[in-house]
Amino acid sequence: MAERIACDYLRRRGLDLAERNFRVRGGEIDLVMRQDETLVFVEVRARRSNQWGTAAETVTTRKQRRLLLAAQYYLQSTGHVGPCRFDVVALTGEPGRERVDWIRDAFQL
Repeated sequence: MAERIACDYLRRRGLDLAERNFRVRGGEIDLVMRQDETLVFVEVRARRSNQWGTAAETVTTRKQRRLLLAAQYYLQSTGHVGPCRFDVVALTGEPGRERVDWIRDAFQL
């Protein structure tokens, strides 16, 4: 459900969905979106509260490496040669009343 909410949120802000749940051995990308000529790899995280840290803080260095690996496979399989970036969409709160934080260019590897 979090991925659907994130996708709808990003589409309302002008991004287009290219693919959901792109999986390769060792990694997965929740959403692959397009914003103009830029390919956006989106990691979606959800938490009911920030009591033990924010949803965005759960995107560890290890997770970032796995996203990079999956993104490399995606780029090779599609032949995309334009710009790309990694975004995080963090949802916090109860379903139906969650707060959405879109962190553009959240990390670089």
